[in-house]
Amino acid sequence: MATATGVEKPEKGEGSIKVSFPRKDVEVAVDGWKLPPFMGLTSWAAFSPGKAGIAAAMVMGDLVLFEDEVNPVMSVLFENGVDVTALHNHFLFDAPRVYFMHIGGEGSVAGLGRGVRLALEKAADIRKHTPKPAIRSGASALPAKSNIDASKLEATLGVKGMAKDGMFKATMGKQTNAACGCPVGKGMGVNTWSAFAGTEDNAVVDGDFAVSEVELVPVLKSLRSSGINIVAIHHHMIGESPKILFLHYWGRGKATDLAGAVRKALDLTAWEGKNKGS
Repeated sequence: MATATGVEKPEKGEGSIKVSFPRKDVEVAVDGWKLPPFMGLTSWAAFSPGKAGIAAAMVMGDLVLFEDEVNPVMSVLFENGVDVTALHNHFLFDAPRVYFMHIGGEGSVAGLGRGVRLALEKAADIRKHTPKPAIRSGASALPAKSNIDASKLEATLGVKGMAKDGMFKATMGKQTNAACGCPVGKGMGVNTWSAFAGTEDNAVVDGDFAVSEVELVPVLKSLRSSGINIVAIHHHMIGESPKILFLHYWGRGKATDLAGAVRKALDLTAWEGKNKGS
């Protein structure tokens, strides 16, 4: 474990081995108070034996990241066999803003440990070149007035949408059952949506994917491979069946390229009207 992750003295206990990495490289204030790493600014990963015949080991953990580290680190994890299972904040009024990326995976100790180590090294490399976390993506400013060609995006997405003030939005429903057994779908917020603004050559897309548990990681990988940033991964409901997770995303580029990236990920999911839209 020490060799795989680079930690000299991992913690042992309760059938697992845990490695911790306090974030000491950037000062974080929460509600104006300088937050010590002990109070929740420590990345960690715990390893335990896997199930015989399936995997030698499993990993679970939580990485403390800044905004400009989130998506590069996520890509490194995927490239090295580690899954991302949640992404959210733990604080309010934090400066700079801190995100927490929950991870999991099964494989060899060496492989999983290497994935964690490379992810942390990616974050460290970003901070080495930019000591202060960025608050802008660096993309060019969007035009003051949007002029999106809705027909092109509808053709790419394979669904009809709604145009307003030069912007465009498409919504694709998904079905599940609430805890009461009541069916809930598109109209109740169980949906994937994409909204576009800007112009063909300088556009933004933002939205939300509603996915089943088995769809989550494939969709995340697809969006990241297309250069789309993941903003959050969490649930919106409790007790529903099947379980639905929601991932929020944001991307910049040419409008049709962004629509193509969304369509590529959308094709990995089940949604109402998929066969009609395909």
